[in-house]
Amino acid sequence: MPVKSFEPINPSTDVTTTRTFLHEVIPITGSIVSGTYSDNNIKNYTHGMFQSVFDYPFLSSSANHIFDLTMGYGATSAISASANIQGAKKVNMYTEFAQVLLGYTGSDNSIRVFESDLLLDQTGSMRECFFVNFSRLLTKDEIKKNSFSITLATGSYSTPFHNGAGHGAADIVLQDAKARINGDGVSNTVGGDYGVLFSNSAGTGDGLGVVFYQAGIAVITASAFQGITDFAKHPTHGNQTTTQAFTGSSITGSIEAFRRRIKNISFNNTTEVNSTIYFCRAPANKFNYSSNPTYVSGSKIRVKNVASDNPVSYVTTVGLYSSSNELLAVAKVSEPLKKSVDNELTIRVRLDY
Repeated sequence: MPVKSFEPINPSTDVTTTRTFLHEVIPITGSIVSGTYSDNNIKNYTHGMFQSVFDYPFLSSSANHIFDLTMGYGATSAISASANIQGAKKVNMYTEFAQVLLGYTGSDNSIRVFESDLLLDQTGSMRECFFVNFSRLLTKDEIKKNSFSITLATGSYSTPFHNGAGHGAADIVLQDAKARINGDGVSNTVGGDYGVLFSNSAGTGDGLGVVFYQAGIAVITASAFQGITDFAKHPTHGNQTTTQAFTGSSITGSIEAFRRRIKNISFNNTTEVNSTIYFCRAPANKFNYSSNPTYVSGSKIRVKNVASDNPVSYVTTVGLYSSSNELLAVAKVSEPLKKSVDNELTIRVRLDY
C-alpha cells in the first residue's frame, strides 16, 4: 500500500478562493419552436394555462424542456372584460408574473405592471404581454446581459416570415442592446436584474419587452405585432388581430399564433463556478520514498542504480485530509511527477462547487 506522507496546509498562505463565470451560447431555431416534429415537441395541458416547448418529441426520453409560453393582460388593461374567453385566467397569468418579477408599488401597495423602460414609474406600461419562461437547463444561473435576442415575424398568418427578395413583411429583432455586465442599462427589482428589449441594435426608441436575467423570463408586449390584421386565425371567426386574439381566443390559441412567429432565439447563459485552491507543497526533504511493493526489488530500491544514489519517488495522487485524519478529497495528477531531495513540488489542487 502506498505510503501516506502528510504536510500541513497553512490557510493564510496555501489556500485561496476564486469565482469564475462561464458562458455558453444557446441558439434556439424557429424550426424547433414552430414544429419541426409536426408539433409533437409541443405539449399542451388540460388546464390551458401555458404551453411547453421541447427540443424533441416530448414523449421521448431524449427530449429536453426548452421553455414555456403563455400570455395575459392586466386587470387594468383596456381589453380586460369578464366576457373574454378565459378572461380570469389571462388576468391571473399576467398578475402572477408581475407579482413575482416586479412586486408591489410603494404608494398603494398594488401589483406593478410591466413597462417598456427601467423606471417603474407607471409610464410606458405593457398591459398585454406574451411570456417566454426559459428552462433552467438552458439559462443555468442567469442569462448573460447584452446577449439576448429574439427574432419575430410580422407577416401574415399563412406566411409570417420574411424570406428575402421583398417577400413577406420584415422580421423584427428584439435585443437587450443597452444592457451591460457592469450594470449599465439594467435595473433591479424583486425578480432580479432586467433589461429592455429594443427593436434596433442602438437601443433607441420605445422598448417592446423586457428580459429578466436571473429569472430567465422574457416579456414581450402584444403591441410588437400592432397593425397585423391576421396575427392569428380562429377556427370560427377567421383572421384576428392581437387584440381580437387576446379577447376572443383561448390562451393556447393566442400563444400558438405567437409561437409560429418565433424565428430565432439566442442568448448566452452564465454558470458561476466558485473554487477553493489549495497549494500542496512537497519540500525537498519529504515525499522521497514509497512503501508501494513495486518500489523495491528484494532489498534494493528499483529507482536507484547504486547505493549512493539519492532516493526518488513519483507523485501520482494528492489527498486532502481533515485535522482528524479523515480523507476529504483526492486529486490525480495528469502524469507522475518526479520527486527527489534536490527538488520541491507545489501542486495546485482546485475544488469547484
